[in-house]
Amino acid sequence: MRHLLAFLLLLGVWAGQAAAQEAPAPGSFEEQFAGFAVSDGPQALSTQAAGNAGAPPVSAAPRFQPVEPAISRAAPPGVAPRASSTRDPAATTATIPPSPAIGTANVVRLVLILSLMAFIPAMVISMTSFVRIAVVLSMIRHAFGMPETPPNQVLVSLALFLTAFSMMPTIDEVNSRALQPFLAGDLDVRQALDNASAPMRTFMLRQVRDQDIKAVYDMSHKPLPDRAEDVELIRLVPAFMLNELRVSFRIGFVILLPFLLIDLVVSSVLLSLGMMMVPPATLSLPLKVLMFVLIDGWSLVLQGVVGSIH
Repeated sequence: MRHLLAFLLLLGVWAGQAAAQEAPAPGSFEEQFAGFAVSDGPQALSTQAAGNAGAPPVSAAPRFQPVEPAISRAAPPGVAPRASSTRDPAATTATIPPSPAIGTANVVRLVLILSLMAFIPAMVISMTSFVRIAVVLSMIRHAFGMPETPPNQVLVSLALFLTAFSMMPTIDEVNSRALQPFLAGDLDVRQALDNASAPMRTFMLRQVRDQDIKAVYDMSHKPLPDRAEDVELIRLVPAFMLNELRVSFRIGFVILLPFLLIDLVVSSVLLSLGMMMVPPATLSLPLKVLMFVLIDGWSLVLQGVVGSIH
């Protein structure tokens, strides 16, 4: 068995040496792999084929340069053929039209209008007859002994509409002299404020007393001006509010007297009957409501308040 294995081994070695002698001698590494140059397209393949056939080499395209495929798939019926992936950068650049410029004056005007809207509640309270009407309506509610009836929303809404009704001439003058020209662009901010403050100053001067203006100037340690037109707006507004509070308390005192009389009468009757444990408000409240409705108290009070505004 060992002799047979040795014979087979010698036979294999002899066959290998014979095959090596018959094979051609190999060249250099570059010569062996000259025909396997990396190609990126049909041009490189054609160059290699021509070189193998003995033809002169054809100049190949640079490596890694994208080449359009020679054969494209046919588009199915009803579908447009696909466009080439190669695009001209100049053609793909979109031309964006410039946006229209916004006028700086319009932007500033809009910002100022939005800023002034934050001061509208303060202006309504301090420069109109809202204080007088709201205080009188609140005192009517307390005269009844019902602190929450009518609700605050009802009283405030009624006071706002009565304020707009009583100041409609002044509001129309402010709108025609200041607001509409300002929105149209005919006036700047300073001119619009001056034109708007003139009607409001005239309205407040008609309501305020000289004693109220003098009190405000005394508190600010400033000399009293000689003319009413020279009164500064920042000092005219507190004087106007003092006058509104004084007038509203006077009207409220007149309203409270009948209700106080009803409370005294009910208390005296209960005391004379010995019903000291019965609260007087239990009997006086229905009598107050009945009397106020019979004399049409709401109309009388509102007519008196609006009529007191000059």
